Amino acid sequence: MIGGLPPGVVPPHAEAPKNIRRWAVRIEYDGRGFVGWQRQATGLVSVQSVLEAAATRLTGGRPVSSITAGRTDSGVHATGQVAHLDFPDDIPLSSSAVRDALNYHMKPHLVAILIARPVLPTWSARFSAIRRSYRYRILNRPARPTLDEGRVWHVRQPLDVELMQKAAQCLLGRHDFTTFRASACQARSPVRTLDRLDIHREGDEIVLVTEARAFLHHQVRNMTGTLKMVGEGSWSVERVAQALAACDRRAGGPTAPSEGLYLTGVGYNEDPFIK
Repeated sequence: MIGGLPPGVVPPHAEAPKNIRRWAVRIEYDGRGFVGWQRQATGLVSVQSVLEAAATRLTGGRPVSSITAGRTDSGVHATGQVAHLDFPDDIPLSSSAVRDALNYHMKPHLVAILIARPVLPTWSARFSAIRRSYRYRILNRPARPTLDEGRVWHVRQPLDVELMQKAAQCLLGRHDFTTFRASACQARSPVRTLDRLDIHREGDEIVLVTEARAFLHHQVRNMTGTLKMVGEGSWSVERVAQALAACDRRAGGPTAPSEGLYLTGVGYNEDPFIK
């Protein structure tokens, strides 16, 4: 859970903002050109800063804030990120106008609004979310990537996908995931419930798909790095379970590179993007 709240519940102290119209947006971006989702005080380019700058152009200079369902790191991509934006309610906007205008003003950055929908002012992209989905791509072949450079983790040595899948099952369910948590993680609790962790091969590519209501900082990348050790034969399946039980980051495997990770979707009790 996020902040101790049950799924789909907005914080009780949250009040509906006045004089705004809230929009939910689904976003796609190539993470290589950004320092991550979150706006940085240093002025470096983030997805949030690009989105909010574009939104402010729509309002004639009045600042527009955004909240996201999940803050991705530098180099991490998204095919189904979700955020909400609060526009002044005196500006008439349609779903297509919000999408097209934001996409126009975000050029040439590789980020795009796929769909925009008006939502209630109490709806939150973050707190209303009940599920987040990620995909991790490993290119498993001797030759380096060309078309997918910067979009996959290139691992040359053959990986045993069946062993990786077997080890992944040790991580399913509710656990203390301290072993797979970044040292800089700011979550109050390391306990999370992993609902899905599947690994399969598609030709030269190994794909890891995982789902949970919420993840810890670097959790997916740390799990992937550990499972890669199993696939190459450096770790046994049993060692993954032992590492999880240790509740110690030093017991886990390496952190997989950011470029193979994609935020693919965010789930809600009532999907704002379905009419």
